[in-house]
Amino acid sequence: MRTLFAMRRANGDWFALDDNGRFRVPVFRNNGDAMIARSRDAGMECFRPVALDPSALQNLTSTQESSACFWLVGDPARKLTRGVRLNQKELLNVIYEVDGDGVRADG
Repeated sequence: MRTLFAMRRANGDWFALDDNGRFRVPVFRNNGDAMIARSRDAGMECFRPVALDPSALQNLTSTQESSACFWLVGDPARKLTRGVRLNQKELLNVIYEVDGDGVRADG
């Protein structure tokens, strides 16, 4: 299992970007990448990196929109929109290291 991070405020709000009317949550490969992005974006100053464990994912995907979308950020030193768009199933595949055929990469 791979640990990914998203940005969350103390009040429980998640940081999200507007992607043509849909909100996407930036997801980072590690805590350091999240902190780099935070230092470059004033809108994230009240947010902290949170590991996307099952509880956090449940919280993210049980919002009113219930169709949470994500950005897997490629390089946090560049624009946050430089990355890969993912839906919830694709994000879970990345976290659980499952390939496109539904097979775990470690066997």
